Amino acid sequence: MAAPSTAMDSNHQSNYKLNKTEKKFLRKQIKARHTLLRHEGIETVLYATQSLVVANGGLGNGVSRNQLLPVLETCGPVDALLMPPNKPYSFVSYKTAEESKKAYVTLNGKEIVDDLGQKIILYFNFVEKAQWKELGLQALPPGLMVVEEIISSEDEKMLLESINWTEDTGNQNVQKSLKHRRVKHFGYEFHYENNNVDRGKPLPGGLPDICDGILEKWLKEGYIKHKPDQLTVNQYEPGHGIPAHIDTHSAFEDEIISLSLGSEVVMDFKHPDGITVPVMLPRRSLLVMTGESRYLWTHGITPRKFDTVQASKGHKSGIITSDVGDLTLSKRGIRTSFTFRKVRQTPCNCSYPLVCDSQMKATPPSFPESEREASQLEQEYVHRVYEEIAGHFSSTRHTPWPHVVEFLKALPRGSLVADVGCGNGKYLGINKELYMIGCDRSQSLVDICRERHFQAFVCDALAVPLRGGACDACVSVAVIHHFATAERRVAALQELVRLLRPGGKALVYVWAMEQEYNKKKSKYLRENRMSQGKEEEVSSDTPGPELLVEQVPDTGHKEPACRMPSISDFQEGGQNSREVTNSKLPIHTNRTSFHSQDVLVPWHLKGNPGKDKPAEPFGPGGSHDPSPVFHRFYHVFREGELEAACQTLSDVRVLRSYYDQGNWCVILEKV
Repeated sequence: MAAPSTAMDSNHQSNYKLNKTEKKFLRKQIKARHTLLRHEGIETVLYATQSLVVANGGLGNGVSRNQLLPVLETCGPVDALLMPPNKPYSFVSYKTAEESKKAYVTLNGKEIVDDLGQKIILYFNFVEKAQWKELGLQALPPGLMVVEEIISSEDEKMLLESINWTEDTGNQNVQKSLKHRRVKHFGYEFHYENNNVDRGKPLPGGLPDICDGILEKWLKEGYIKHKPDQLTVNQYEPGHGIPAHIDTHSAFEDEIISLSLGSEVVMDFKHPDGITVPVMLPRRSLLVMTGESRYLWTHGITPRKFDTVQASKGHKSGIITSDVGDLTLSKRGIRTSFTFRKVRQTPCNCSYPLVCDSQMKATPPSFPESEREASQLEQEYVHRVYEEIAGHFSSTRHTPWPHVVEFLKALPRGSLVADVGCGNGKYLGINKELYMIGCDRSQSLVDICRERHFQAFVCDALAVPLRGGACDACVSVAVIHHFATAERRVAALQELVRLLRPGGKALVYVWAMEQEYNKKKSKYLRENRMSQGKEEEVSSDTPGPELLVEQVPDTGHKEPACRMPSISDFQEGGQNSREVTNSKLPIHTNRTSFHSQDVLVPWHLKGNPGKDKPAEPFGPGGSHDPSPVFHRFYHVFREGELEAACQTLSDVRVLRSYYDQGNWCVILEKV
C-alpha cells in the first residue's frame, strides 16, 4: 500500500490532520533521512527533485537490482539506479522531477519480496542528486589469475560424482565435517590443528584418477608449472564460508590452484595494509595463486547466502568493481572446490619473511609456568608494546564507550574516581562533576593524558599507590585481559576492590572469546573494510547499545542446573583449562573469531615509529616491513569467567553483568 500524497510534506500540510497510517509513513521517512545523514553525510530535501533515496531497497538488506528496477520503472524511465554494496538503501534518478514525484507518492510504503522471500517495505525521500563516492579502480593481487570455463560441464559432472560423501569405515581418504563445510583430503591429509601436512605419511591411492588428465592438460597449456600431489575437496552449503587465511608457507610450494564447481562465489583477498579486493570465481573456473597473492594476501569466503556482483551480462570473473550503477545480488548455490597443491620438501625462502613460518627468526613465547615468567611475558608483550605504539594507539582511541559513560555520569557529584589503566585518558573528562585520576603502566600514554590536562601517573595495576578505601568508584577498561595468569587477573580485581570505600562500585571490561553472541557478530568481526589504524584496535570504539546478558545481585541461592562457573573451571585442571601446558602462544588473525584464550594479537604500527633500530619479528615488531607489527598478549575471557573471578574476592558482590560488543563486563560493589 502506497502512502497518501497528503503525507508528502508535513511542513506544508499544517492544515491537514494526518491519519495513523500517514503518521507511520512520516516517521519511517524521517528515520530514513536521519540514517542517511548519520551514515553518509547526505541530506534529504523536502521538495521534489529528479532523484530519490530508497530506504530498505538496498543490496545490504537482500534487494537485488532485478527486483527493484521494474518497480521503479512503473513510474517512468529510470535514468540511473545506484546500489552501494552492503548498504540498506539505494539511489534512483528519473528523467523528470514529475516522474520522481510520482514514485514518491505511489511507491512510498510499497511492499516487495526480497530474494529470501521476506517482505520489505520501501520508503522514499528526495535528494538533490543521486551520487555515490567510488572507491577507485582496483587491480587483482599480484600473481593472481582466474581462468573461466577451464573444464566442460561434462567434466564438472564427472568430478562431482567422483567424490563419495557417504562415509564408510574402509575409506582410505580422510574425510571431515568441519563447522561450516565438508572436507575430503587426497594425497596427504591437511592437519587443521597446525595448518600443515605430515610429509612422511602420504595417503594411499594418491589423487583421484579422473584428475590426472585434467592436470596434464593444465600443465601443457601453461596454467600450472608443477603437478600437484595433494588435493583438498571442500563442499560449501549456501551461507557458509571459510575464514581469511594464508596457506602455510612451509607446507606447500608457491603455486596453489582451486577449481570452483557447482556454483559461483565471491572470494575476498586482503592485503596486510587493509586493502580488500573481492574477486568473482565463476562456476567451472580455475583460480591460480602465485607469488604475492599466495604468500602475502589472505583469502577467504564470507559466510552469506548472496554475493554482491556485477549486473552486466558480459562480466563474469575478476574484481567486483565499485561501480554502484552496475551492482546486484547473486544467490549462492552448493559449491564444491577442488584445491590442488604440491607439498613442499624444503623450507620456504619467499620474499615475505614477516609472514613466513620457515623464515621467522624466533618463535612465539610459551604460556608462562611461573609468576616470574608471567611478569616477563607482560613486560615484553604488553608494557613494551604500548610504549612503542602509544601515539598510534591513542589516535584510534577517541570515542568513549556508551555504557562506560553511563556508569560515570550516574555517579554522585563530587565522587573520587580512579581509572586504572586509563590509556590516553578518554574517560577522565567525561563527567566534569567528578574528581577523576588516571594511572597507566605506559609512561607515553600518561604523557598524553598530561598534555590533555588530566591528572594521571605511572603505576602497575597490581600495586596502585592510592590509599585503600579512598575511592567512590573505579573503572578498568580493557586492562585485566593483559595479565598472563588467572592469579594475576584476580589480584588486579582485588586491587580495584582495595581502592573502593564500602558501597563503592567498580566497572570492569575485558575482551570476550565469544565475538559472536546470541547470533550477532561483534563489531570487531563485522568491520572488515577499515583503515589500518582502526583495523588493529583491541575492540571497537563505538559499541552497540544492547545489553545482551543481565544478572541480578547475588542472593546466595543457586539452582544446581544453573551453577555459576568457579575460577577453578578456568585454571589449570579445570574444565576449560588449556589442553597443552607450556605450548607456544598462537598469533591471532585480526577481525576473526578466537580459537584460543591466550593469544598474541598483532598491531600494525602506522607512521614513523620513532625508533632508529628495527624491531625483531617477535620482539615484538618485524624488521622486514616499514610498518612494524607488534604483538600484544591477551587472555580473552569465556562467558562466566569474569564473574567467577569476582566471586573469589571477599566483601564483593556483582551488581550487574553484561556483554557489550565483544566484551564481558561487570559492575562490582564493595560491601
